[in-house]
Amino acid sequence: MSQKQRVDGQPGFVLHSHPWRETSLIVEVFSRDHGRVALVAKGARRPMSALRGVIMAFQPLLLDWSGGGEVKTLVRAERSGGQPLLVGRALMCGYYLNELMVRLTAREDPHPVLFDAYARAIACLGRGEPQEPILRRFELALLRELGYGIGLAADGDSGAPLDPRADYLYIIERGPVPVPEGTGDVAATSGQTLLDMEHDDFSRPETLAQSKALLRMLINHYLGGQTLQSRRVLKELLEL
Repeated sequence: MSQKQRVDGQPGFVLHSHPWRETSLIVEVFSRDHGRVALVAKGARRPMSALRGVIMAFQPLLLDWSGGGEVKTLVRAERSGGQPLLVGRALMCGYYLNELMVRLTAREDPHPVLFDAYARAIACLGRGEPQEPILRRFELALLRELGYGIGLAADGDSGAPLDPRADYLYIIERGPVPVPEGTGDVAATSGQTLLDMEHDDFSRPETLAQSKALLRMLINHYLGGQTLQSRRVLKELLEL
C-alpha cells in the first residue's frame, strides 16, 4: 500500500487496542477485504474525541484509514448496525475468539469467509445462543480458512468414507485414521462425531465434547506453545 493510498468504508471489528503516547491508541482490527490491520487512532483517548466510545470490541464498524507503513492511520470509524454488548461468559468467549485471531492470522492477509464466520459468531453470542457450538464452528472455520486442511469425512490414509460406528485418531497433516487394535487408552474421536462436524451438526452431547477436545489439540499445535490468556481466565471463572 502506498503512502497516499486510502481505504474508505471498510467493514471491520476491533480485536485489540492499547494506549500509545499520551492520547492515542494502537488498534488491531480485522477487516473484510484487508485482513488484520494495525491502526493508530490519534487522539482517541481525549474526552471529546469522535473516536472515543466508537472503538469498541465486538461491534461492527465501518473504518477509513490511510498510510503505507506497518501501522496505518485511522481516519474515521462509525458503528455499522446494532450489536448487543457481550456480557458474562459470552464476553469471555468473545475475547477468546479475538485472541485466536491475533495469534493465528497474519497481518494484511484477507480472509472474507473468515470475516463472515467471525461476524456470525459475535452476533450469535450477542443473541445469547448456546456458546459451545458457536465456538466449535468458529474454530473449525478458522483452521480451514488459514489453510490447515482439516479433513473430517474420509480416512486420512485410504480415502474411504468414515464409519460412524468406528473410532479414529486424528493425525495432524494426515487426518483421521482408524485406531489400531491394542492401542490402549487413547484420545479417540468417533466417526459419528467427525461426520457431525463435517455437516455442521453439534446437536449431540458426544459431538460437542469430542469436537472440543479435537479442536483444542489442533489449535494448541498451531499456536506452537503460546498460552491463551482468555482460556486461562475462563477456566478460573468456571472453577469459582
